[in-house]
Amino acid sequence: MPVSDDLNAAAAVPEATTPPAALRKRPRPGERRVQILQTLAGMLEQPGADRVTTAALAAKLEVSEAALYRHFASKAQMFEGLIEFIESSIFTLLNQIIEREGASGAAQAQKIVAVLLQFGERNPGMARVMVGDALVYENERLVARMNQFFDRIESALRQVLRAAAEASGSPTPTVDANAQASVLVSFIIGRLQRYARSGFKRLPSEQLDAALRMLAA
Repeated sequence: MPVSDDLNAAAAVPEATTPPAALRKRPRPGERRVQILQTLAGMLEQPGADRVTTAALAAKLEVSEAALYRHFASKAQMFEGLIEFIESSIFTLLNQIIEREGASGAAQAQKIVAVLLQFGERNPGMARVMVGDALVYENERLVARMNQFFDRIESALRQVLRAAAEASGSPTPTVDANAQASVLVSFIIGRLQRYARSGFKRLPSEQLDAALRMLAA
């Protein structure tokens, strides 16, 4: 079974529904926070979208900017909420892959790459956050946090690839695993960047199985 068909569990941001005005109720604080993040992610999904301002976000939600700051101390904190969603979704899936018994290290590495790319494909706004396009004019610590995210991905790949190299009898399993993990992370970031910068037309999963056979055999 192709890797891309085996990973349909990549999380997606649930869509917010808007009931008729007559039935609309004042959301509870936690619900409003989720609604703000859903709307921000949705605005980032617009091809060619520039920097999302709090004024535009408030207008989309039909609230005042002050109302936004009752739930988030800053716009940077809103982006942190999106990053936390990315981290939680991805690392939950990665842990399941790594803990799966009987899977080879190479197969685990392929599935890790597929999870990242499929998550970005299903969540275009999140893909822009992951590669930093949406963070260009925001707080530098957000970029640093996404860099740490990919460092953790690379570490996970090194772990499974080292086991694969040892199983194949490589005399330098750590060196081999480090090099291959670096290549795979660069591949992930490159595919997600192309997706975002093509207006979400060039899918990250394009010819994915063939590419993975070459990169993580």
